[in-house]
Amino acid sequence: MKWIYSILGNRQVLWLLLIVNIVGTVYGYIWYGSQLEQTPDKFLLFVPDSPTASLFFVLVLVAFLLGKNWPLMEALAIITLFKYGIWAVVMNLLVYFVTGELDWVAYMLMASHGAMAIQGILYAPFYRIKWWHVIVAGIWTLHNDVIDYVFFMLPRYPVLDMYIPQIGYFTFWLSIVSIGIAWYYGIRNNRFTLNI
Repeated sequence: MKWIYSILGNRQVLWLLLIVNIVGTVYGYIWYGSQLEQTPDKFLLFVPDSPTASLFFVLVLVAFLLGKNWPLMEALAIITLFKYGIWAVVMNLLVYFVTGELDWVAYMLMASHGAMAIQGILYAPFYRIKWWHVIVAGIWTLHNDVIDYVFFMLPRYPVLDMYIPQIGYFTFWLSIVSIGIAWYYGIRNNRFTLNI
């Protein structure tokens, strides 16, 4: 398995991932455009969940390419990439079960968000996360759940409005699992170095 990490830590692979994640992040903020226009200023930072998660990973990749580690960004990235990656896949599957159909954009979102969840974990052996980074990132993540489900700033899937309480409950526990994943995968002794 160590050969996988020699590939993941390769400078060309890191540059490719950086470009892909920048494009995905920009697309994500554009996707949220209409919702952001209607969002009160005090909530703006917390509404575009997935593009902000990929933005955290963009910063992690930039640090890697500079030969550095930014552990707080790493903790925020692994938690939010997994959480919002899985969340978006589940929401689109739920849309399918409610409506009986999905358009090509939904399939694209499922594939890209599934990849988000995977990449955050794949790079965990390169992280230098400490317990306090996970705690700070965990607080950010749970606070975001409050903004989404107490102040109703969650991403809009109108056909799922009737399920918002259940979705909120699922999202809270998905956050807990994501924080646990960051703790398990981010704070470990087996570390790899980047080939840059």
